[in-house]
Amino acid sequence: MSGPYSEQPREHRGATELLATGAARARAGHGGLVLLRGATGTGRTTVLEAAVEAATGHGMRVLRARCSPDDASVPFAAVLQLLRSGAETRAPCGAEGGSTDEREHGDRLRRSLLAHARESPLLVAVDDVHLADAPSHRWLVETARHVDRLRLPVLLAVTERVQYDVDPPAPGFARGLSPALVRAHTLAPPTAESAADVVRALFPSAPGPWVEACTRAGAASPLLLHALLDDLDASGDLPAFPESAAALYPGAYAAAVSWWLENAGAGTAEVARILAALDEEPDRGPSVRPEPSGGDRAAHDPGRVGARLLAELSGADPARVAGWLTAMTGLGLLRAGNDARPRYAHPLLRDAVLACVPATRRYAVRGAAAAASLRWGAPAETVAGHLMLSGPVGEPWVPVVLHGATSLALGAGRTGDAVAYLRRALDEPLPPEDRQRLLTELGSLEYAGSQSSAAIPRFAEALALAGTPRDRVSAAVALGTALADRGSTRAALEVLRNADGQLAGHPGLASTLQSATVLLSDQDKTVRREVYRWLRDAAERTPELVSPAAQALLVRYAATAGLTSAEEAMRKVRVLLAEPSDPLAEPFLLGAAATVAQWADELDEAEELVDRGLAGHHPHLPHPMHVALLHVRADIAAARGDFTGLPEEPPAFDATGLTPAYAHVLTGLVEAGRTAEARRLSDAFDLREAPDSWGRNRLLYARGFLRASDGDPAGALHDFLECGRRQSERQVVSPVVTPWRTAAALCCLVLGSPAQALALAEEELRLARVWGTARPVGRALRVLGTVTGGRRGLTLTEEAVQLLRDAPAAVETELVSALIAQGEALTAAGERSHARRSLREAVERAERLGAARLRTLAERSLRESGARRTPAARTGARSLTVSERRIARLAADGRTNTEIADLLHLARRTVETHLTHTYRKLGIRRRVELRASLGED
Repeated sequence: MSGPYSEQPREHRGATELLATGAARARAGHGGLVLLRGATGTGRTTVLEAAVEAATGHGMRVLRARCSPDDASVPFAAVLQLLRSGAETRAPCGAEGGSTDEREHGDRLRRSLLAHARESPLLVAVDDVHLADAPSHRWLVETARHVDRLRLPVLLAVTERVQYDVDPPAPGFARGLSPALVRAHTLAPPTAESAADVVRALFPSAPGPWVEACTRAGAASPLLLHALLDDLDASGDLPAFPESAAALYPGAYAAAVSWWLENAGAGTAEVARILAALDEEPDRGPSVRPEPSGGDRAAHDPGRVGARLLAELSGADPARVAGWLTAMTGLGLLRAGNDARPRYAHPLLRDAVLACVPATRRYAVRGAAAAASLRWGAPAETVAGHLMLSGPVGEPWVPVVLHGATSLALGAGRTGDAVAYLRRALDEPLPPEDRQRLLTELGSLEYAGSQSSAAIPRFAEALALAGTPRDRVSAAVALGTALADRGSTRAALEVLRNADGQLAGHPGLASTLQSATVLLSDQDKTVRREVYRWLRDAAERTPELVSPAAQALLVRYAATAGLTSAEEAMRKVRVLLAEPSDPLAEPFLLGAAATVAQWADELDEAEELVDRGLAGHHPHLPHPMHVALLHVRADIAAARGDFTGLPEEPPAFDATGLTPAYAHVLTGLVEAGRTAEARRLSDAFDLREAPDSWGRNRLLYARGFLRASDGDPAGALHDFLECGRRQSERQVVSPVVTPWRTAAALCCLVLGSPAQALALAEEELRLARVWGTARPVGRALRVLGTVTGGRRGLTLTEEAVQLLRDAPAAVETELVSALIAQGEALTAAGERSHARRSLREAVERAERLGAARLRTLAERSLRESGARRTPAARTGARSLTVSERRIARLAADGRTNTEIADLLHLARRTVETHLTHTYRKLGIRRRVELRASLGED
């Protein structure tokens, strides 16, 4: 080997010195045998060649032979290589037929060798003696005895591969020879440090990671390392480290790996190739491979499982496979991966082994590995990991396993892995109904993730298959939801209409499509008017054809249109909830009922309905009511004044998904006093180009709320009026959705338009009285009192306070606003003492709520009333009530809300309310912070 890396490695020095000593003894007339042992690639040939060069320099005659498996069938092929002269080197008569007297011919060849030795000291160098033909092998052993017995000036230097292989080893060269005759040395593989020195000698400027990659890919083997460096050096400047053997030119590395396999034996080569196929990773797919759980831990040890699997797939002795893995790890060719399974030391080495393995063979290995793992009870994701790199197996258990792995991945939050599993499952031959379900599920995951553009074609393909009616409805609803979310509402309804035409005899499923049609029409104001007009007509003419879910949606519509009271609406939805409903249609019924209950301030009932609706829904299947249920849950939290659920950082705005969630976060940030964060979120979206939707209208209201609190009444008024215009176009006039009139009235008052303010407040009070619950009526009374002023205004604000004080605790934020308005009206009327009493109560209630905006307003009004000081903030552990402290202690000890409720005989909602107040007083956001915060006093 030429070049900087041809210098002698430190691991070769002992062997070189042993050969030098043997050569010196031969020149002195006392020859002998030096046997160099070592694994493939440890440098046996390199050391022997150096000895040949040194012997030639000292005047010794050299006879050389390199044994090969190709010559194994030719008797004395290795000896004939050595002698190479005169008639004596001709093959003996009848050698090929095997009838020649081997001993007679061996003696004749040995006499030829002795003739060479009489002329000068002799070095007989035989490389890879383990590959010699049998007659040559016996001849060399006998010759070693002659050299010792006759004290000939001959050094017999022999190299032999000694390595643990899957195939049982043949007897070694030294077998049968006296230990006193054999001077043996076993070459150790170069250390990582020594290999790194070799790399740096050729590439001095190489960075550490590049050098480490070289040493790992070279497996600390001089054979592989030198071949790799030859390929890398051929590219000139320091190249990027290759990811595959195909990137190496002229291919010395791949050839060296191939040579290693060819010389390892059939069994070892087969196991090595199977291991390479098992070590291969998918381009995209499972990011983790979970360890087996349960059962005997030793039986599930990854190293043992790896050896067992290799033995199963190769048909080899498991004990020898395990031994080979241990030996190869010690030599540096293998290493334990992060999952403790045996892997190649570097992907480049694995790739070079795989280079001569056809893809069909790799797929077959992975398929067989999956089947074996399944038989042994491996986890679904372990089996699925093999299937990800196999071709279609065609067995019915394959999609079942992959679907099970999908569920596990989703449970662990690894949606990308779940998508990969489902895509692989679709490669299998499947019945139409199974393919339809998998396509719908895959499209749902893609739709929820970053590949939403791929979802609609999946849903369309699923809908075109001849599956079960129920699965067709699921696919139709998913496709309709996706299309409506993309602004194609009419196309969505056409999909549902076509699917409905194929459901004769399935009234429950037809009711699901009917409900989906009604709900999806909300995405377009024109379509919404058309659909609800049709639904109202149908309910009057043929009410038996309108499903309970669609009737509940009609009640929801009437509530938004100001056509019904809360009492009547709740009576109707409770009757509908008592009727039987198809499981697919039930989420529509529950969602509509939950929305109406939340507007009616029946928050506990609304929350229960939301939980029922979400529990019966596939969490990843696109469903219009699933999103609506989440919005109702957020509305419930907002109605309770619960700001503890706000994110620590405002969410990144996605213009393609304008949902009410942004409005909740925006208004919550304002109420919590986090106005700077609210401004950042508001500045992230531009509503001028956004499509018309519920989300856009709610955002307009939320942005107006922010602008009003920021002292921009003109900008706020524009947003409130635009929100109202758009809501009215949808026939949404009731203040239960967005109380834009009262918000706009306050802006008009500030801007000097009292008449407009009065008209807006009076209209909202009229509509609020139609609905009849405390929240909208109390809000309208409060604002009307503010814009009216005088004694009548004071009377209206007092009426608002009394109404809200007698209402459920869920209207707490409205009560604080009403107390502030009452205090300001009392101050204006000169009743400062009464004013301060109302305003101090407002400050304390706002403090408990964590409503920083309201507290600031109340404190300002309190100062204006002549108060010398405002109430001290009720914060810290000392501010907790006895009940709050008791519940907080139990929560800090790790008990769940349900466990605390059962222990103290309280409602779960009561526990949650106490913890919410506790978080606000302690200034924390997480349950894990309770223990430290409670220990401060």
